[in-house]
Amino acid sequence: MQQLDAIAAIQQANLRRNISEPEAAEQGFLTAEYSLDLLHQMHKLEPAIIAKEAEEIAGYALVATKAIRHAHPLMAELFDAIDKLKYKDTALNTANYVVVGQLCVRKEFRGQGLVPKLYNHFRDSLSERYTYCLTDVATTNLRSLKAHRQAGFQVINHTEYAGVGWEVVLWDWQQP
Repeated sequence: MQQLDAIAAIQQANLRRNISEPEAAEQGFLTAEYSLDLLHQMHKLEPAIIAKEAEEIAGYALVATKAIRHAHPLMAELFDAIDKLKYKDTALNTANYVVVGQLCVRKEFRGQGLVPKLYNHFRDSLSERYTYCLTDVATTNLRSLKAHRQAGFQVINHTEYAGVGWEVVLWDWQQP
């Protein structure tokens, strides 16, 4: 599928190891690298949310379900961290939630309001099947953390794995 090839290329261009320190601080960055095979597995379970400009992919949000939790080490760590948490007296390991596996907007499309549009479509597409949406944001990725808060996520925990500090964020889709 050509869209997943394009997502893989956008991902490579925005991985923390492939951009400069000033760019990472100013623009944000991606931490997890997913193989094309894993992108196909994820997409088969729940299709990625894709923003396009003409025929070009401008940005994407990957959907990660519990069924894919062990397919990538960072994803497994995130799901394990989530499953140890409670939210409003609900143990999240018993809750019906979905994870944002990754969200990225191509550099030339940033500043056009695509993150809220991607997240609103994410919610509109999935909120009838899932109660909560969660993900983690590296504590050093301040731009991403700000974007998540603006979209409706709240920080519910701080954790560390893979030598990185993470803010676990939750969007309660039952709240108006």
